[in-house]
This record gives sequence, C-alpha cells and structure tokens, in this order.
Amino acid sequence: MTPNLRKDITILAIESSCDDTAAAILHNGKILANEVAGQKIHELYGGIVPELASRAHQQNILPVVAIALKTAGIDKNQLSAIAYTKGPGLIGSLMVGCSFAKSMAQALNIPLIGVHHMQAHVLAHFIDEPKPSFPFLCLTVSGGHTQIVKMNDYFEGAILGKTIDDASGEAFDKSAKILGLPYPGGPLIDKYAQSGNPKAFPFPAPNMPGLDYSFSGLKTSFLYFIQKQLVLNPKFIEENLNDLCASIQHAIIKHLMKKIILAAEQTGIKQIALAGGVSANSSLRNILMEEGQKRNWQTYIPAFEYCTDNAAMIAMAAYYKFVKQDFEMLECAPFAR
Repeated sequence: MTPNLRKDITILAIESSCDDTAAAILHNGKILANEVAGQKIHELYGGIVPELASRAHQQNILPVVAIALKTAGIDKNQLSAIAYTKGPGLIGSLMVGCSFAKSMAQALNIPLIGVHHMQAHVLAHFIDEPKPSFPFLCLTVSGGHTQIVKMNDYFEGAILGKTIDDASGEAFDKSAKILGLPYPGGPLIDKYAQSGNPKAFPFPAPNMPGLDYSFSGLKTSFLYFIQKQLVLNPKFIEENLNDLCASIQHAIIKHLMKKIILAAEQTGIKQIALAGGVSANSSLRNILMEEGQKRNWQTYIPAFEYCTDNAAMIAMAAYYKFVKQDFEMLECAPFAR
C-alpha cells in the first residue's frame, strides 16, 4: 500500500506486549489520549501467566480503543494509520494487538505501522518538552531489558552495553518476591526503600568489564543472605523490610549508574536519557538528576505515564515512521525479537 501523505496525521496506536492493554491517539505529533487497562489476575500467581494475559487482551482491546477514540474526539474514519507493538514481548499478547491492528487497518484501507517496543521507550522522550537532541545516550531499563543505547537519529542507534543475563526490572521483582512482597514487587521496593537505610546491608556489586550488565549474581547473593538470616531470626524480613528494600535497590541502581557514567565518559556525550518501566523508580530518577548536575549532563526522564508500558510511546514512534512512509505489508505483519 502506498497511501497519499496527508497534511494532518492521526494515528491510533496499540500496545499489547505483556499484561497491559493500551491504546493512544496521536494527532500531528501530539498525544490526545492515552488509555491503559491492567490485569490484576497475575497478582494471584506472583508473575505474568502468558495464556491469561492474551485472553485478557482479547477482552480489553475493543473497549480500550473505543475509550481512546472517544477521549480524543476522533472518529475512526479520521485515522491516517494504525500502529501496533510488533515485539519484543509475549507472543500470545503480541498476536492480539497485531491481529486487531491489521484487521482495522484493512477495514479502513489505511497504513499499518509496526513498532519495536524498546525503540518506542526511547522515543517516548519526544512526546513532551524538553526533548533531547542527537546524539544522546539512553539507559533503557525494564523487566526484560537493560541497555545503554547511543541514539544518532530517531531510528538509528547502537547498543553500547546490555545485560548478559537478567534485566534490572527482573532483579527488582525477584528481590521483592524473596522478601514475600506481592507482584509486581518493584514499585513496592521503591516505596519501602524511601524509609530505609540504603547502606544497612551491603550487597556485592557485579564486576562486569566494559559497558555490559549482570544481575543474576546479585539476585543470588540477596537470596542466600535472606535465607541465612531467616534461620537465625524468622522475623528478620519483617523487622528490617525498609532497610532491606533500600539496600538491594541501592545495589541495583549503583550498578546501573556505574555503566552509564562510563559510557558518557567514553563517548563524550552529555545528553543522558532514561527510559523503560524501571525509569519510574523514584531513587533512580533522583540519582540520575544528581549525577547530571554533578557532571554537567543534560538529563531527560519521561513523565511517569510514559515510563511503564503505554501506547503513547508506540504512537510517537509510529508518527516518525509515518513521515518516512515506513509501513508494514498488510499481507505480512511480522513480530520483532
């Protein structure tokens, strides 16, 4: 399909990579609506159950899209394109969003735009002011990814460092599970840590060469420490919860910051951005800004609503793809890994 470029660009974006069903409406680069439906059922299992997630997406996607259109005051016939998350993510969840987007694009005879989930997290920085200029470094941290990306353009970048095992978001959630906190535990660690001493219990920082990350050893160290202390005192977690949360959070963030500081020194780039679900962590946000002031960086952190999975970031990435006329073939809407 080779559509005619319109002066007005209105995009419906759909995000369904994990357990949040989201839809957003963008008009000429501005977000008019950003709706999200979560899935409480996973709390019963202490983590995401893929089959349940995909079923919930099927139930949520139509009402979420309808609410987004109504909130934005946009009729479906005014849409210029439909965007969707093509990966990475849970295959069943991705299929729901992809199938819906593809069907709607075919019905309306408008372009289909596939968006890489992690690329969208980075481009969330262009939703609101202030916006970074190129090149900039982006520390992208989520439940499935931890990367340092050098962005040279909207769609041209290089991964300078990445985790060789677990992601930082997983380290937060698994640590919370070890402490007996309900899922999702990352935000709860952030909450309790605000009343704790980050140096109460020192945990060994991973010693990785270069700009790569590793969090599996830190998780194991934390697990063994907790198990040992519970043998000595069954109420150890209860009596030290705030300090434990503050200490493990401090260790994770220290590892994250060490590498982004090194990347900035090696590249000479002083525009530093933060993206992904873990960028909602209040301590990480504060420490990045503090380091930025100390090192004369220009720091960029998205609003909280654009940190966790959302469709506004998908819409923003799709907008730049639309301008380039970078569309998917309706006959084949592939997934990205």
